[in-house]
Amino acid sequence: MDLGLIIYALNLSAIYALMAIGISILWSSVGIINMAHGATFAVSGYAAWLITGVMKPVIAEMLGNGGLATFAMAGTLVGSALVAGALCGVVIYLLAFLPIHDKPNFQVRALIVTLGLNIAAVQGLLWTFGPRNQGLPKIFGFGRWEVWGTKIRYDQAGTIIGAAIIMTLTLAWLRYSRRGLEVRAMMQNAEGAAYSGISRQVTALPVLMLTGALAGMAAALLSQTIFVSPTAGVIPLVKGLTIALLGGLGSVPGAMIGALLVGFLEAIVGAIPFLGQRYVMFATFLFIIAVLIIRPRGIGGLLDDTRE
Repeated sequence: MDLGLIIYALNLSAIYALMAIGISILWSSVGIINMAHGATFAVSGYAAWLITGVMKPVIAEMLGNGGLATFAMAGTLVGSALVAGALCGVVIYLLAFLPIHDKPNFQVRALIVTLGLNIAAVQGLLWTFGPRNQGLPKIFGFGRWEVWGTKIRYDQAGTIIGAAIIMTLTLAWLRYSRRGLEVRAMMQNAEGAAYSGISRQVTALPVLMLTGALAGMAAALLSQTIFVSPTAGVIPLVKGLTIALLGGLGSVPGAMIGALLVGFLEAIVGAIPFLGQRYVMFATFLFIIAVLIIRPRGIGGLLDDTRE
């Protein structure tokens, strides 16, 4: 496997991991499978597109076209996507959690409500912006690095590094902050956490904001290689859900390992001449189904058995 293929696989894995980790954290702590995660992705992409469109001439007038201006545009794009994703998390909290969290069959109700929110958001984006794709500024530039004879695009390197930083900060927040410790307690034993005075109603808001921000970051990074559209979140949502299932729904380490496996599998299948991109989805789902038949608890279950 050459270096170019490895970089491409890591690029895919970084995007998938951001989506899958958010889905896993939300399910294991709050008990929601968020079908509006794809809508959060698309809304964050459009928010970044609108805000960077407004700020681009302002930044160009103030800072010119040098490296400082590029850095300011990158901060504007990533920051607007993160904030938009977190705000989408607040909306989901108000509409899909707060009114029904104490009702019977909460998980099923939340699944239906978030699915409705996803459909409504996609239709709203189509009505507002139309079906045309929109391109975001290329914050990493258009150049390439040459490493050991292999050319690595700036956007690929930026996506891998950016996703790694965000995931590291997320895991550090879960491990060391007080709110993060409460979330981890909910993930390990929701009933025991409730007896200890940790409220699921209070914990759900920062969790939904965090997972929404992760989807926003995924949108900002993926927009460097593809366009933003109202349906741009469909494939990331499907991939995030399936990878979360592969990793063991609720297992953050499992989701990260699953994202790496799927990213490398897609890169390898796409590089095989007689298969190519046409069979990437087929091979991915076949692999996930095979793993879940052998290990119904997914990779996270295997990690739990190893620890025991």
